[in-house]
Amino acid sequence: MKTLAGVLGGQLPKLVMFDLDGTLIDSVPDLAVATDQMLLQLGRAPAGMDKVRNWVGNGAPVLVRRALADDFDHQAISAEQEAEALAIFMQVYGVGESLTTLYPGALDTLQSLHLLGIKIALVTNKPEKFIPQLLADTQMAEFFEWIVGGDTFAQKKPDPSGLLWVMQQAGVTAEQCLFVGDSRNDVQAAHAANVACVAVTYGYNYGEPISADKPALVVDDLRELFL
Repeated sequence: MKTLAGVLGGQLPKLVMFDLDGTLIDSVPDLAVATDQMLLQLGRAPAGMDKVRNWVGNGAPVLVRRALADDFDHQAISAEQEAEALAIFMQVYGVGESLTTLYPGALDTLQSLHLLGIKIALVTNKPEKFIPQLLADTQMAEFFEWIVGGDTFAQKKPDPSGLLWVMQQAGVTAEQCLFVGDSRNDVQAAHAANVACVAVTYGYNYGEPISADKPALVVDDLRELFL
């Protein structure tokens, strides 16, 4: 408990906002399957899980563009190529997420925050349409008072729009809340919203250590917040 309160100078937060992919769930196995099926339907070679793991984090359109480019840099991909591939990806990924799993400690952490009376929200770059079923399947649906997807607003993380909207809905100041994520997009969004960020080491940060992005706290397991 000292760790959770310590991030905010000794006070427990009134609101904790979470990223989803790479923070609460490991969704790369399903994302990799959908990406590879998309590529195969387009007559391209599959990418494989290791590449996809380093491409996720900026939402489905960017993942699709990186897969088409077979590279992190996707500037050469046209809007037409993206649209064709994205339609296939969304259809394939929407069939199911049977390989997606909760990270150890994720559910315990949400339950502990709930028991403390702390409000909980989800701010993810995953498209809205995939979120409800995924949360139901992983037994997390009951914990989130507000949910922001990657297409809820015009901008997604690292833009702070989603965080600022949730804070307004919850009636809290930046000093009263935390954002928990796994990538530089999460840290940058939190910094832009003037919110302290807790980052996990095990997620998807393009193959780079998350500590380099200077979050307020880095943990290997979300349960460390309650030590």
